[in-house]
Amino acid sequence: MKNLDFNIFQPSRTNLKPEVGRVLIAEPFLQGPYFGRSIVLLTEHNEEGTVGFVLNKPTELYPDEIVDDILSFEGELFVGGPVSSNTLSFLHTLGDRLPGSIKVTSSIYWGGDFDCLKKMINQGEATSQSVKFFVGYSGWAPGQLEGEIAENSWVVSTLRDELIMTREVKNVWETAIHEMGDDYKTWTNFPRNPSFN
Repeated sequence: MKNLDFNIFQPSRTNLKPEVGRVLIAEPFLQGPYFGRSIVLLTEHNEEGTVGFVLNKPTELYPDEIVDDILSFEGELFVGGPVSSNTLSFLHTLGDRLPGSIKVTSSIYWGGDFDCLKKMINQGEATSQSVKFFVGYSGWAPGQLEGEIAENSWVVSTLRDELIMTREVKNVWETAIHEMGDDYKTWTNFPRNPSFN
């Protein structure tokens, strides 16, 4: 029997380290309602820990259903993660037009003046094309995320800004995997439940 110099379940890892603006891509057998086949955008990563938002877990709720003074918003709420599920956060491409925003990638920002954002939405200056809302967030204590990466739960990668902001998230995990190259292609063929074969 010949030993192979690769393992289809654990392809060679990227050399990327977690940092703001990068994404975590869940390995195919990571289970659970929050992180199974998820992509998490990192918005904070320092000695105090890590904060991010799951990009591809939509709900059937809309921001104007839970925030009284938003008149109309077409984009649904996404589940950002299991931490503080009673909080509302947002990513956007409004840049400096929204005071207090934190730049995450070349065109994506995190947070900012919520009253100003509501006004921009109600005036039609901010739409579901430029704002993505989340309930809850994903958080890791110092060193915790690095441990999960070492256990092969996550691959650190990059993702195009348009994929980060898209509402069409059904196949975004698969798209992200394909964009990582041939080493990872087999991941998209694995069953969601490893007991199904």
